[in-house]
Amino acid sequence: MLSVGLTGGIGSGKSAVAARLAGHGAVVIDSDRLAREVVAAGTDGHRAVVAAFGERVLAADGELDRAALGGIVFADATARSRLEEIIHPRVRARSAELAAAAPPDAVLVNDVPLLVEVGLAPAYHLVVVVSAAAGVRVDRLVRHRAMTAEQAQQRIDAQVDDERRQAAADVLLDNNGPLTDLHAAVDALWTDRLVPYEHNVRQRRHAARPQPVSLVEPDPTWPAQYARLAARIRHALRPAEPRIDHIGSTAVPGLAAKDIIDIQLGVDTDAADPLAGPEAAELVDRLSGAGFPPLPGQWWDTPHGPGQPPDRWPKLLHGNADPGRPVNLHVRVAGSPGWRYALLMRDHLRADPARVAEYLAVKRGLAAQGLPIEAYAAAKEPWFDEEHRLAEEWAEATGWRP
Repeated sequence: MLSVGLTGGIGSGKSAVAARLAGHGAVVIDSDRLAREVVAAGTDGHRAVVAAFGERVLAADGELDRAALGGIVFADATARSRLEEIIHPRVRARSAELAAAAPPDAVLVNDVPLLVEVGLAPAYHLVVVVSAAAGVRVDRLVRHRAMTAEQAQQRIDAQVDDERRQAAADVLLDNNGPLTDLHAAVDALWTDRLVPYEHNVRQRRHAARPQPVSLVEPDPTWPAQYARLAARIRHALRPAEPRIDHIGSTAVPGLAAKDIIDIQLGVDTDAADPLAGPEAAELVDRLSGAGFPPLPGQWWDTPHGPGQPPDRWPKLLHGNADPGRPVNLHVRVAGSPGWRYALLMRDHLRADPARVAEYLAVKRGLAAQGLPIEAYAAAKEPWFDEEHRLAEEWAEATGWRP
């Protein structure tokens, strides 16, 4: 099962995206609808709201007068928090029930208006954010929800700002234009990403990796992409709090690279050994469930530096089930030579622009040969032997520590 978080500011068109995905066969859990259900007349949620705000929020039929309640909570942050404390736990419990009842091959779309505000993004395989300019949203709310412009702006202002919401987005759907454009974007997302992603998660298989090597110009969003991936990994492994680092070329500002995010997960010896028993099996299971299945085969790093034992440096290597974001997740023993080496190389390159330029020239030359990834990586090893020597000298001179 693939779990997708869908969010967007009020009036952005999130409901239109949810409806389109449902039409494709997604199982949609609508938190807005659940928020109404859990406080319907006769429920304990209804009784809690009346106890908190009084009978002034009741309509003639005994249901909540949503306009009256909205007028209270959108004008008073304390009142809004009090209402959220009543509604949110009940919505989460009901959402969990519906998710458990979904078929194992479902694309489960969680339509959550306050997904960012309550910190739910790391719990999903993918977060989709629907975006529209504030003026467009106000106009829609006035035309379709009978609000005044002032009421519409008040509700927009009560939510998290667009910048923070978009920072949580793995996929950003622009809905400033006609509905046909939005539908086309949703259709492409379903076919090209969600369907294969679900299949890969269920089969515990990584997405196809690009071949041959192709370099792209530096992407300023790589660190933010890493941060979202790391948060997902951390959520999957809780309550443990392992060290997770952004490594490799995408972690070095200004360096062209393969569009693959390299992540290092530091673990204890048992978990990093694929033959170590239940600890390793649990680690692999949790990472696979979060969308990071192991790549088949045995994996290791080539030792660098004098005095290193001739044996290879072992590791586990996981990929990403998401076809839209290639990932190398290197699982290494924290404190091991391979773990330290990855951090040293990254930090030295960050500190030495001249070496970055030299490395880029090497990368471009090899990429121009059209090598497959394995051959490309092997061809860089002589450069890294020299880089390791220089990096160790830099570490000694600066007092660097991992």
